[in-house]
Amino acid sequence: MRISISLLFSLFLLFNIGAQTQPWQGKFEPIDNMISPPNTYRTASGAPGKDYWQQRADYKIKAELDEANNTLSGEETITYYNNSPDDLSYLWIQLEQNVNKKGNEDFGSINNNITDGMNARQMQFLTRAINFPAGYTIKYVKNEGDNNLKTMVNNTMMKVKLNQPLKSGESTVLNIAWSYHITDRSMYLLSREGYEYFPEDDNTVYLIAHWFPRMAVYNDTEGWQNQQFQKLGEFALEFGDYEVEITVPSDHAVASTGALQNPESVLTKKQRNRLKEAEKSFDKPVMIITKEEALTNEKEKSNKKKTWKFKAENVRDFAFASSRKFLWDAQNVKLPTNTVMAMSFYPKEGLPVWKEESTKAIMHALEVYSEATFDYPYPVCISVNTSNIGMEFPMISFNGGRPKNGKMSNGAKAGMIGTIIHEVGHNWFPMIISSDERKWMWMDEGLNTFLHQRTVAERYPDFNSTTPNSIVPFMSGDKNILRPIMTTSDSELMSQFGANFYLKPTVGLQMLRNSIIGKELFDEAFKEYANRWKYKHPNPGDLFRTLEDASAVDLDWFYRGWFFTTDNVDMELNDVKWFKVYEEHSNIEDQNQSAKLKIEADGKSTEASAKDFSNGPETINMTSTPDASYGGFLSRLDESEVRKQLSGKNIYEVTIKNKGGLVMPVTIEWVFADGTKAIDRLPAEIWRRNEYEIKHTFVKEKEVSKVNLDPNFEFADTNTKNNSFPKVETASDFEKFKNKQSGN
Repeated sequence: MRISISLLFSLFLLFNIGAQTQPWQGKFEPIDNMISPPNTYRTASGAPGKDYWQQRADYKIKAELDEANNTLSGEETITYYNNSPDDLSYLWIQLEQNVNKKGNEDFGSINNNITDGMNARQMQFLTRAINFPAGYTIKYVKNEGDNNLKTMVNNTMMKVKLNQPLKSGESTVLNIAWSYHITDRSMYLLSREGYEYFPEDDNTVYLIAHWFPRMAVYNDTEGWQNQQFQKLGEFALEFGDYEVEITVPSDHAVASTGALQNPESVLTKKQRNRLKEAEKSFDKPVMIITKEEALTNEKEKSNKKKTWKFKAENVRDFAFASSRKFLWDAQNVKLPTNTVMAMSFYPKEGLPVWKEESTKAIMHALEVYSEATFDYPYPVCISVNTSNIGMEFPMISFNGGRPKNGKMSNGAKAGMIGTIIHEVGHNWFPMIISSDERKWMWMDEGLNTFLHQRTVAERYPDFNSTTPNSIVPFMSGDKNILRPIMTTSDSELMSQFGANFYLKPTVGLQMLRNSIIGKELFDEAFKEYANRWKYKHPNPGDLFRTLEDASAVDLDWFYRGWFFTTDNVDMELNDVKWFKVYEEHSNIEDQNQSAKLKIEADGKSTEASAKDFSNGPETINMTSTPDASYGGFLSRLDESEVRKQLSGKNIYEVTIKNKGGLVMPVTIEWVFADGTKAIDRLPAEIWRRNEYEIKHTFVKEKEVSKVNLDPNFEFADTNTKNNSFPKVETASDFEKFKNKQSGN
């Protein structure tokens, strides 16, 4: 395109008026330099590339629970498939139980401050006053030929040196024997597994997770993901098939990842019949183990043992729970392409609320998440009651929330149900859409919380759920300590990881769905991401690119601000000017003392900015257009028609300032003098040429009495006091104190 120099100069004079005078920050520039570049493994569209690969590990495990000594021992055979293009001379294996070893105190010491009046449990977290023999004892690591392999343990990671390189496209077999002392969950901060002891009846509930040596991830973006486990950043794991045999006391019930293979060996005839009945029950749970049976088990404490056998296909982890205290209920849930047995296990201390609510909450989560992504693919989905915390694994989750003396407040019940929904939802993120939790906690917690809150809002509308307002206190916080969402998991402060990795991504996705992309387009794009990356390992860039690719909406400005900075939304409605076009033969309040208020051709007013609309409109003297303004165009506007279209109309020039730094779409509510209202929406791109201040003109039939920004609070604006014109007067602290004293 060719433009004359004189025209360029004219354009410069025309558009330089009101241009940004503060430093340009490039808020709308692409984020290509902030995420990994595309390649043949991961495409520019956000989809897996033609050369995408990932490793695989299949497990055969035999384990035994020693209740008398609270130990677990086992033997496993791992078949590891090297699908990478690289030859591997060694393998890395995760040993998460080592995080609590006395010699590894630096790992996981998240809360390391001494304060006056610390209780004994807090002191145990900090000092390990009670010495517990935590961590693995590795009995042997052998290859398929039964030859010992050299190993080197570095805290929570074990390096296995192969006798010869594992070539690309080949597989190898490892045989490992191990044991460890199961930890008392009450002794450690952020204890996601272990046992809970019930002194009243001298019984124990075992929550067994991170219990067997597991293959670390080797991938195309960083090679071995062998970061140490420090408790906050969780797990990165490979998919595989599992065959697991678990030997426990014969009166224990075992809830586990996978499908039970030998019910005839571990369940009574009555229990097997009840399971068959549950397979036909789609409206309410069926009790498989009743309260009376659980009470009998608590008292008898059998010394015999039983072995439960489970199989699970294409999962990235395996966990189980075992106790003689368990009640067990089950119900089938019908999805469009799969039927799932929803089951809950809980001690009598969970009654009556767990019997009433747990399996129902599983059903709601299965239905909403399946609709939003893809149908839950596994045969079972289990919720196990624990004393506190919630923790997720494939097909099974450990969920806190327990009544006291059979009663729970409405808030506690809502928290319990929300925890179950959240942990069940983790089956999608990250158990199937397998992001790297050790590096990017927000990718599993944030995306999962987004659908968890959608489930609560849709299925439990009386409960509180997350909205943009929820994140305002965090985003209004001290910028010296705030971190962006794009912060690696273990680098976040304990005090704010919940807000930054759970709530802020949730609110961001809510804004994209409800206010930026739109529900229909967003839902398609989000579903596309889920289906592209199920059973694979996505990175942040894959999510960012897919949402754009599947929606045709430029979102780099949103990612840049919301995920990579600690800026906040604070839009100020700085000014609203009211105009009418000057009409020679009409009497608009005597043209508002025409000479006094007339705006000349240079656009400058003779008056200071008005504080409200009480002075009436200013008048615009609309002149005839000179021929030079048309350039080479031969056609001319019908100026009389332009005057006619604007005759009697109200013209409002709105000035909005970006005080918080984050650009967002602008929603303007007009309150008219007759009491009616209307909404105008401007896209975020309105800020492209001036990131600090925008002016926009609107023509309205009616006179306006008030203007409000973001009336429905869609964008987490941290200061709503500057969102209205006329400005809302707020009393100072002194005035509030004086009024309070007067009232007294």
